[in-house]
Amino acid sequence: MPERQRAELLARRMNELWIEQRRSAGRPDLVRRTSRGRLAWLEDFSRWLRLIGRLQDAIEQANLPHRAGNVASLAVVLAAATYSLAGLFAVPVPLLRLLAGLIAGSLPILYILWKRRRRLRAFEAALPDAIDLFGRAMRAGHNIHGGLEVIANETFDPVRMEFRKLMDEVALGSQVDLALRNLARRVPLVDLHFFVTGVILQRQTGANIVGVLENLSQVIRERLNMAARLKAHTAQQRVSAVVMILAPVVTGIMFFWLKPEHVRVLWTDPVGANFFTYAICSEILGAIVLWRIASVRF
Repeated sequence: MPERQRAELLARRMNELWIEQRRSAGRPDLVRRTSRGRLAWLEDFSRWLRLIGRLQDAIEQANLPHRAGNVASLAVVLAAATYSLAGLFAVPVPLLRLLAGLIAGSLPILYILWKRRRRLRAFEAALPDAIDLFGRAMRAGHNIHGGLEVIANETFDPVRMEFRKLMDEVALGSQVDLALRNLARRVPLVDLHFFVTGVILQRQTGANIVGVLENLSQVIRERLNMAARLKAHTAQQRVSAVVMILAPVVTGIMFFWLKPEHVRVLWTDPVGANFFTYAICSEILGAIVLWRIASVRF
């Protein structure tokens, strides 16, 4: 019942703001609106698949100024253009052209996922220092709002950027618990979820959370150190995997440069195109398997 009452009150207030905005043209808009791209119809059409929403979350987590509809449209255009160009180069097998189009179309999405992973790793590396800073602020007599403000002012990006967004939401009238949940949604890290849960419980129960946060920061540091040691010990194996993946590609490029007529048969002859398709699929499958083996989670 309290949640429904707050939702109804918020809906009435938003309706009042919308009516006031229509009456007073030229005054500043108080409602935060999401800008829609030029191809908004494609985003609306694909929303029921839930893929555009997930892609938009990944874009926001990567801190990129793109819209999911535009990225999806670019992927479709790249896939269609690559498929058409493969037809112009007389590739006889439709499966090979389709595979080339899928690879080209996945490049924008892979770039977003790569940027997202880099940013989340940087956030995770800086999170223990932010938690220690929050704990010291609590020991010095600050309340939760003051401790969060210290993190927003005294840390570095990307931690500072996300906590500044949190403080902006609180300054605009949002509750601290809701702003913390939005922070956990924007940064999907388990350690940050523990931090958010601890702060929310401290607000609700008044318990001493400083010791818990200190243990949490210590556990995060130990896990990051273990991951770094494992990465150092498996460096030779990962380099060997990269060499195995790149060896066929480099060999094919060298043969195409030295004897192009020997390599061109792989996409001009139907039998060669079938073997070429099998080789590309095997290469991609092997890279995925090696990446999954090397990606150890702690």
